[in-house]
Amino acid sequence: MLPSLFISHGSPMLALEPGESGPALARLAAALPRPKAIVVVSAHWESQDLRVTSHPTPKTWHDFGGFPPALFAVQYPAPGAPALAAQVVEQLGSAGLSATLDPQRPFDHGAWVPLSLMYPQADIPVVQVSLPSHLGPQFQERVGSALAALRQDNILLIGSGSITHNLRELSWHAGPERVEPWALAFRDWMVEKLAAGDDAALHDYRHQAPFAVRNHPSDEHLLPLYFARGAGEHFSIVHQGFTLGALGMDIYRFD
Repeated sequence: MLPSLFISHGSPMLALEPGESGPALARLAAALPRPKAIVVVSAHWESQDLRVTSHPTPKTWHDFGGFPPALFAVQYPAPGAPALAAQVVEQLGSAGLSATLDPQRPFDHGAWVPLSLMYPQADIPVVQVSLPSHLGPQFQERVGSALAALRQDNILLIGSGSITHNLRELSWHAGPERVEPWALAFRDWMVEKLAAGDDAALHDYRHQAPFAVRNHPSDEHLLPLYFARGAGEHFSIVHQGFTLGALGMDIYRFD
């Protein structure tokens, strides 16, 4: 059975400059059974309510600015999966989580950037589920739990965000050997609590974790972790690292 994954997707430039994360994602994809389809919760689709992409051929959305033309030329033409989208809505509804289909939403970079490194042929159907970030960590775990059974049907569940995410404090010329102590302290606390299965601490991370608000001025990039955690049980680390001094690039799996 496929795991659920949390992927720190970093800067959009990861698509062109994969660093250490790109090979880690490629190795992970090669080691997993080939998915029948992929369901992704991205930090870049915040919404008031739950929505699910249902277009059969979603476009690649370059939802950013200030990057080189080569990045805007990258396309990820993976097909959508309208039937799976309807199934996702049904399963969410059965869990008491109302959701609607969205036939217009394209793939944002939180989805297509990591997938372009895992499955570069773009031949696996992809569905995105939105992120009602105002509802917090426990809600995301409910979403993951509601969709966990899809893993038994060879569908890969991914939460795409970042283990740390404070863009204002990044050092854009820092190498991977430079890590800010406040970012490392937060990442290590999260790993400790994930390994211990400490629900109370994880749900209250903004008050209990060291430098929580400094690492996540807003928490939309951490919430996809809770989706992945809700969809699986046994936590393990696939890859760890930092870039730009304080941008965590960790990848976790939940089996």
